[in-house]
Amino acid sequence: MAEKKVSLPAKLINGGVAGLVGVTCVFPIDLAKTRLQNQQGARVYSGMLDCLAKTIKMEGYFGMYRGAAVNLTLVTPEKAIKLAANDVFRQKLSKDGKLALWGEILAGCGAGTCQVVVTTPMEMLKIQLQDAGRLAAQRTVAASASAAGPTPSLVASQATQPGANTPPRPSATRITLELLKTRGLRGLYKGAGATLMRDVPFSMIYFPLFANLNSVGRNEDRHSNPQDRAPFLQSFVAGCTAGSVAAVAVTPLDVIKTRLQTLQKGEGEDSYRGIIDCAQRIFKREGPAAFLKGATCRALVIAPLFGIAQGVYFLGIGESVLGLLG
Repeated sequence: MAEKKVSLPAKLINGGVAGLVGVTCVFPIDLAKTRLQNQQGARVYSGMLDCLAKTIKMEGYFGMYRGAAVNLTLVTPEKAIKLAANDVFRQKLSKDGKLALWGEILAGCGAGTCQVVVTTPMEMLKIQLQDAGRLAAQRTVAASASAAGPTPSLVASQATQPGANTPPRPSATRITLELLKTRGLRGLYKGAGATLMRDVPFSMIYFPLFANLNSVGRNEDRHSNPQDRAPFLQSFVAGCTAGSVAAVAVTPLDVIKTRLQTLQKGEGEDSYRGIIDCAQRIFKREGPAAFLKGATCRALVIAPLFGIAQGVYFLGIGESVLGLLG
C-alpha cells in the first residue's frame, strides 16, 4: 500500500503548535544550558539547579525566560520546517510504502539542513539574551573578589567605578539592528556552519530512531509511515527517548556552536576564529570534559521538547484546523 500523502499545510501547523508548547515548558532549562556552556573563567554556577536558583534570586522568576520571546516567535517556523521537511523527504524516498534505514537517515539529514535557515538567527539572538544574566553575575563576583583582595580586575573596576553606568539590558530588536548595521545579514548567521554541523547529525540520529521506536509493538511494517496509527503516549515516549539520545550525542557540537555565537565575553574568556580554533582552544584550556558541558540540561530540554512536539504533532491539530476552515 502506498504511504499516505503528506498534507504540508497541516504539518506546518502541527509543527508550529508543537514548538510553541514544547519551548514554553522547557525554556528555563535551556537558559541554564547556555549559561553553563559559556562559563569559562569565573565559576558563577556549580550546576543546573544552582544556575536556576541564582537566576531567580538575581533576576526574578521571569529572568528564567530571557530570550523566550525570540524562541516563541521563531520556533514555530523552525519546528514546522523541521518536522514537515522530514515528512516530505520520507514520502519522496519511500518505495511501495516502505522506507529503508538509509532513507530515514537521508530524510533526517534533509530536515536538519532545511531548518538551519531559521535556527541560526533564532539561536544567535536567544544566546545573547540568555547569557546577559551570566555576564552580570560574573561582574558581581569579580567586583566582590576585587573588594576582598588586592588583585585588580578589569570587570570589577568597570563595575565599581563611581557613577559607572549599568549596561542597558539587551533586547532582540537592539541586537538585530546592531548586527545588521555593523555586519549585515551575515551577522545574524554567525555560527551557521556550526549550527549545520550540530543539527544535521542530530536529525540523522533522531528521526530514524524515533520512527523505529514509534513502531515497536505494532504489526505494521516498521518502515511504513510512523504517523498513521501511532498512539499519543507511544509518540510522546518515542520522542523523549530519541530526543535525549540525539541531544547527548551532539552536545560537543552544541558547545562549539554556543561559544561561537556568543558575542559578549566575560573577563578572561576566549574569542574564537572558527570551528576548529574553538575546538582546539576548549580542549587545551578546559579539557575534553568541557565538550559535555550542559549535556544533562540539553537532554532534559530536548527529551520533553520533542516528546511534546511529536505528541502534539501526531494528534493532527493541523488537520482539524484546516477541516474547520475548509
